[in-house]
Amino acid sequence: VQLVESGGGTTHSGGSLRLSCAASGNIRSLDTMGWYRQAPGKQRELVATITDDYRVNLANFVQGRFTISRDRAKKTVYLNMDNLKPEDTATFYCYAEISLRGTVTWGDFWGQGTQVTVFS
Repeated sequence: VQLVESGGGTTHSGGSLRLSCAASGNIRSLDTMGWYRQAPGKQRELVATITDDYRVNLANFVQGRFTISRDRAKKTVYLNMDNLKPEDTATFYCYAEISLRGTVTWGDFWGQGTQVTVFS
């Protein structure tokens, strides 16, 4: 199983970026997908998640600025980030709950991370 992220980059305060994460491999089913982030010297924190039936959970610090969505057919989750701030600078990690073909158990899978840098 692979979670491949794209869309990170550099912008200035107030700018926008869109992250994408596509899951591939020996997947029977996907449940919750989402994004976490980790800034240097800080713990990884939840940014946003979306369940298989499209229920969304957004961290308070991104309310009104970030939106999360998913395309079930493409096994892809998106994070639209508007009004970015320097404090949003971090490595963003894609997350997915996946059940593999031939099993009934679920596991947590992570992408390799994509850097988002916001200059003031």
